[in-house]
Amino acid sequence: MAESDSSANFTPVSADAASVPVTGTGILTILSVLMVTLVVVIVAGNALVILAFVVDKTLRNQSNYFFLNLAISDFFVGAFCIPVYIPYNLTGRWMLGRGLCKVWLVMDYMLCTASVFNIVLISYDRFLSVTRAVNYRAQRKMTQQAVTKLVAVWVLAFLLYGPAITFWELVVGQSIVPASECFAEFYFTWYFLLGASTFEFFAPFVFVAFFNLSIYLNIQHRNSLAVCIQDATKMQTERKTQRDGSVWSVFFVKAQKVSFSESATISTVIEGDEMLSPSSSREPNSNPAFRQQSKFSATATCNAPGRRAQGSHLYRDKKLAKSLAIIVCIFGICWAPYTLLMIIRAACSSTCVENYWYQITFWLLWLNSAINPFLYPLCHRSFRRAFSKILCHKRQSVEPQIENQSC
Repeated sequence: MAESDSSANFTPVSADAASVPVTGTGILTILSVLMVTLVVVIVAGNALVILAFVVDKTLRNQSNYFFLNLAISDFFVGAFCIPVYIPYNLTGRWMLGRGLCKVWLVMDYMLCTASVFNIVLISYDRFLSVTRAVNYRAQRKMTQQAVTKLVAVWVLAFLLYGPAITFWELVVGQSIVPASECFAEFYFTWYFLLGASTFEFFAPFVFVAFFNLSIYLNIQHRNSLAVCIQDATKMQTERKTQRDGSVWSVFFVKAQKVSFSESATISTVIEGDEMLSPSSSREPNSNPAFRQQSKFSATATCNAPGRRAQGSHLYRDKKLAKSLAIIVCIFGICWAPYTLLMIIRAACSSTCVENYWYQITFWLLWLNSAINPFLYPLCHRSFRRAFSKILCHKRQSVEPQIENQSC
């Protein structure tokens, strides 16, 4: 979205009649209401996520800080970028001066790009939580590596467009932006837009899709493995009972319980309490302790309690895979149309793309900032508990037993 703005400003009248003010009081009113509504949703949704970190200290772990980083970038999209753009969009004239124009463009490009990079970072974190559960759990607290990732998101987001917005006219030797308009100097430079879009959309989309597919395949593998272990356990138990008689059968069951308790200890250490949290703790190759277990240990993981625990893990991982699939689709729907039309428009100097199509795809980018709080933190059990504390505080003080009940 970073460049979504500038070009999105399709404001340049000379460029694509984008700056032509909307005529008709009715249409103007409807557009104003829709724009203000979008601002309210973006600001309120992301402010709730940020406030949750202030209210609930249990949220302050490595994974959730990635959600916070996303909420901050989306919050300022709604609190700064869109409000500044609304009068420009409705009147067709930029009246805030050249300096603020550049500040607005840099902020919009940087915030929207940071939002995309945060989505990739969150998807990667979920990928590690499922496929590298044991190592991931050992580093779950905030670490220097996690802080580096958070800072890198903002640095890279700025470097992608910031220097070009600031210094393009100095390098080229002239400016193509009229005094009454505000858009980036590379508005019609298709090869620059293509290169930047590769880092801003195409590569992130591939990464997010790859992480989602990897998680799904990992879940399928463990699901098949669980079925095989259950079948083998059932056959082994039946043979043991038939061969050794009831006395030895009792001993076998007791041995199973002892072995299961060992596995349960490991599972307890690395088990999460969130719907989208790591749940691959029973992956056979995740820990040497699992690989070195005896046949009794392998069998024990499939007894009645073990099946329930493993079923719970697999269920949560499936929900995680579905969530990431939704993430991929929404990310593509919000970003792909604008990215493609932006490049096409630049290549043909805005003569082959109708302005209203560009405007629709442009607003889809900002819509993504409104969807993110519902797509990420609000689907997270620990965040829902924090939101309950914020939104249902009075009810909870009177009826503490319904603390986790939604409003």
